[in-house]
Amino acid sequence: MTSSGAIDGTTSRPLFSVTDDGPDGQLFDRAVEAMPRERIRALQLDLLRTQLAGLGRRSPFYADLWAANGFDPLSVASLDDFDAPLTTKEMLRDSQLESPPLGRHAGVPMADVVRVHASSGTTGRPSYVGITGRDLEDWTQVVARVLYSEGMRPDDVVVHAFGLGFFVGGLPLKDATERIGATFVPIGTGSSDRVVQSIRDLGGTVLMSTPSYATYLAEYCRNKLGLEPAELGLRKLLLGAEPGASIPAVRARLEADYGAVVGDGMGNADVFPIYLASCPEQDGLHLCAEDQLLTELVDPDSGRRLDWTEGTEGELVVTHLRRECVPLVRFRVRDRVVVGATTCPCGRTSPRLHCVGRTDDLLFVAGVNVWPSAVKDVIASMAPRTTGAMQIVLADAGPVVRPPMRVQVEYGLDVEDLDELRTDVENLLRDKLVVAATVDLVPPNSLPRWEMKAQLVRRRR
Repeated sequence: MTSSGAIDGTTSRPLFSVTDDGPDGQLFDRAVEAMPRERIRALQLDLLRTQLAGLGRRSPFYADLWAANGFDPLSVASLDDFDAPLTTKEMLRDSQLESPPLGRHAGVPMADVVRVHASSGTTGRPSYVGITGRDLEDWTQVVARVLYSEGMRPDDVVVHAFGLGFFVGGLPLKDATERIGATFVPIGTGSSDRVVQSIRDLGGTVLMSTPSYATYLAEYCRNKLGLEPAELGLRKLLLGAEPGASIPAVRARLEADYGAVVGDGMGNADVFPIYLASCPEQDGLHLCAEDQLLTELVDPDSGRRLDWTEGTEGELVVTHLRRECVPLVRFRVRDRVVVGATTCPCGRTSPRLHCVGRTDDLLFVAGVNVWPSAVKDVIASMAPRTTGAMQIVLADAGPVVRPPMRVQVEYGLDVEDLDELRTDVENLLRDKLVVAATVDLVPPNSLPRWEMKAQLVRRRR
């Protein structure tokens, strides 16, 4: 595969892609995924300079933003001196409200768009993401690398339990599954009977869903069908759209329930459907789009760029290197990550990232930073005394929470001494997270179950 001409008439360097012989059993796209770091950086600089030059001419949003901040898109001589102003989700929302449907940052006319997806908006209006034919090809290639890294292979039968509408976890995953050569079974949400029947009738080997739905399906099998989840015969659970699969206690519980390997991935509609993926080492998530995406870390408070070294924690910032429609330049993803090792036994040369949480989900309790996913990990680690289901209940909008933090926790079926359990949960939250909490124990199956993203925080008003 080679790249097409850029939308503004320039020609970009051919894209490194799958070898002529196809995937090699370990990596889907070895030419990119095992590329030495110095070559990746050189490629990124070349693509970045081409992208910036084109956007300066075809995007009024970026032309105005850069002029207002004194940034010259033709002045970038190295990745280290790339200092374009940061952009945010709110800026993209305003751009689309000002110039519907795709915004002043769209970069292409609607006639060049072959598909539109959407993410949830903060005002009730969806945030639309258009893609051109070349964007679609790039999406499919990146997502195929992700799914292959997580363990999907051509002989798999993949039962898809995400939504298939606007959501980027639908059609893009279908396209990538078919590119790998696996069998795609589109079930969607709200049909657990059909999910189970399809797995059994078609010999399903992979379940693709949110961690919350995989947890729900295990309970559904036991409580409604009298069936142990492991009896389904799944070999892999490829999970995403929320942080559950990266929470150690949740992942361990799912692997034990299903007798299957859990793969984890991260992405979003604005950037790529998925661009971070676990590998067999299960030690962080690899960047699977380094020929498509420049990634940086910044301090969440000041926006200052941080060194990309092992152990550094910061907010992820990304720049599209080839995107034609709705491209992003130094976009604040709001995911807070820690950089892991830069080498991996799997052969991928991209850094591994460990996601801590979203900066807009972070709670502050008496000066202590509390991630809802960390609370979930503590609660899930107490199974079977708890079911693992929980919700943090806030009296107001947050993120500042007056202690003690209130947490609803489902107790397990065989728990007899609720007072003892309540004390143990509160003590463990204090010991592990250094946070004072009041725990309300509620009966099993009384808290909401989620087929899509789990809501770990509930605000009363």
